[in-house]
Amino acid sequence: MADQTQPWAERTVEVPPQAGVAVPPQRDGFRRGVAPVGQPRSPRTEPFPTVEQDPTGTGWPGGPEPRRPLSWRLAQLRRGGEWSAAAGLFAFVCWGIWALSGQGDLTGPLLVLVLSLLVAVGLFALARLVGRVVLERQLGRVRRSARGAHLATAVFLAGLGVAWLQQTEWVVSAWNWISSN
Repeated sequence: MADQTQPWAERTVEVPPQAGVAVPPQRDGFRRGVAPVGQPRSPRTEPFPTVEQDPTGTGWPGGPEPRRPLSWRLAQLRRGGEWSAAAGLFAFVCWGIWALSGQGDLTGPLLVLVLSLLVAVGLFALARLVGRVVLERQLGRVRRSARGAHLATAVFLAGLGVAWLQQTEWVVSAWNWISSN
């Protein structure tokens, strides 16, 4: 391979002029490797071609939105989840206090907990649906998180926990004692 000549090397490699050696003038003042600065340019004889674009549906105003992957949608649902998680933990602790204070069978309170959590999930889904209809369809905005739905669910769960504490006799008597002093 070393003995073969490379034709592209002959065209692209130039030897720089040595000091004291005159470079022969080229035609019309043209010198290879030197830009013509300050010389008038010849105008273009033909304009740039214009190409009509057909809308493909991506990136055009009013066009359909690109499909998002499932991982993007799940990440969007997780944003704001700390509100629901904290309120769910509070509601669970309050339920535990209420259920253990009843000193009876735990099947009834367990059923109440499961139904309450199902209602919380339904509230979350309803908040997401209302957000989709109002924000995305009516106002044309893009939702980047589920913080509003998580906040609505957190308010419900916190209120549920307070309601369970209000049904516990010793918690109510302790609250009354603290607030009276």
